[in-house]
Amino acid sequence: MQITYHVGQHDGGYGYRLGDVWSETFPTHDAALSAAKAAASRQHVEGRDAEIQYQTADGSWHTEHASGGDRPDTEVIDDR
Repeated sequence: MQITYHVGQHDGGYGYRLGDVWSETFPTHDAALSAAKAAASRQHVEGRDAEIQYQTADGSWHTEHASGGDRPDTEVIDDR
């Protein structure tokens, strides 16, 4: 599985998105890019089971259990 985070302008600042769901707004592009890279890195950590939380397009939060060996490949794309 491949997960791609996109970094770009959002809500008067910058943010990153996965699909149609945006992160919080950051004051600078560099801060948003750093946060996207951190999120991507957390998705890729292997070896431990984890509870993963994510927000869907309708604003609801979900928690899922992910086994330690089932991690996606991630990338960050700068849409600037």
